[in-house]
Amino acid sequence: MVEVVCKCGIKRQSGYLYFVNKNGDCARVQMARAGKKTSKKQEVLHKCGIKKKTGYLYFIDKKGNVAMAKMAKGGRKKKRG
Repeated sequence: MVEVVCKCGIKRQSGYLYFVNKNGDCARVQMARAGKKTSKKQEVLHKCGIKKKTGYLYFIDKKGNVAMAKMAKGGRKKKRG
């Protein structure tokens, strides 16, 4: 189940990677492309100041808001035989 943590309303542009940084703010960085030099400096778009909880995944949803979802535990089980 997804829960909205902060309503930001970020408009996405192509060629950028959007994420929640370690300070809990919405940020973006230019994606690396073959043959092109890119800056590794992140640009903070919205100061949210979210305190992250362990066991949750924080991301920017389709509407441009910061959301959190519980991480799946475990993984795929191998078939024996």
